[in-house]
Amino acid sequence: MTKPSIYHSQGYTCAEALIKSYNEEFKTDIPVALGSGMGTGITVGSLCGAVNAAVLVAGYIKGREDSSTPNEARKYSKEIMKKVREEYNTEICANLKKNKVSCSEIIDFSYNALKEVLKDA
Repeated sequence: MTKPSIYHSQGYTCAEALIKSYNEEFKTDIPVALGSGMGTGITVGSLCGAVNAAVLVAGYIKGREDSSTPNEARKYSKEIMKKVREEYNTEICANLKKNKVSCSEIIDFSYNALKEVLKDA
């Protein structure tokens, strides 16, 4: 399995890279293009694209198709966000960069957080 930070170094956005690695490791077919607009904090330094993609993948894997069933994906999203905040005290791209967190670091951290949260799901 190729680490998402490697895909990022090949020109994929942080979100695309995370989705691409997840597809490769878990044999899913989540469209990589879903992450195309998320890079660099949705292009304005907002929510980190890697964190955003981790939540997106959790929703894809554990989400629902209609409102008649419980929304289980929310608890996985919350756990991912909790892990990111515990580690970095922020999920905002501009703040991560200001705190000298590299894209490679947050991409791989977010990916590992996603896998950890979903491992017992």
